Amino acid sequence: MSIGLGLRAMVAVFLVAQGASAAEVRFDNSWKTQRFSLFSNNTYGLKGKQLDVKSDGGVSMVYRPVNAADWSAKTASWTWQVSSGVPATDLRKKGGDDRNLALYAVFLPEAEAQKIKGAGIRKLLASDAARVLVYVWGGNHQRNAVLSSPYLGARGKTIVLRGSGTGQFSESVDLAGDYARAFRGQRGALVGLAVSADSDDTDSVIDGSISGLRLN
Repeated sequence: MSIGLGLRAMVAVFLVAQGASAAEVRFDNSWKTQRFSLFSNNTYGLKGKQLDVKSDGGVSMVYRPVNAADWSAKTASWTWQVSSGVPATDLRKKGGDDRNLALYAVFLPEAEAQKIKGAGIRKLLASDAARVLVYVWGGNHQRNAVLSSPYLGARGKTIVLRGSGTGQFSESVDLAGDYARAFRGQRGALVGLAVSADSDDTDSVIDGSISGLRLN
């Protein structure tokens, strides 16, 4: 085998190994719906590799705990698509912050994570120790803007990946780097993921999906 061929083979093996280490997050029955009102006109279609999301003047989220083996994940990637969405809003405004889709990454210090392992999203978001990155498609802000959450205070930050609109895009985010940029502290364990659709303030309709969600 020539040196060139040997080098290419080594690179190929390395890339396969890197890909194998990425954990696929399936959209299965481990995801549970969390409603914020009795009249939440949101539906979620769990299809294994894909989550279909429809919202008609409502707001809610679906949530799942992250497997302990993936608590140290440093990156996340996914593809999302929106064919109908909400108008541009101010994501800093409580009660006026509709967005097409949002992916929540919930962190806790590992000791705290062990204590409340498997807890629901309400309990996690209420924890003083929790820190939450909210990756958003929506709003009238610049791409990569980091905004204070109108609901989580200092415990949560909104990161704008896309302004309001429709289409299909693939995303790859640096969980570790974004955590450091948002909270300036040592990140804990990635204990939970959630997806939300929010159209109640603008009485709009959202039709979208998220697929290919992976942690690495």
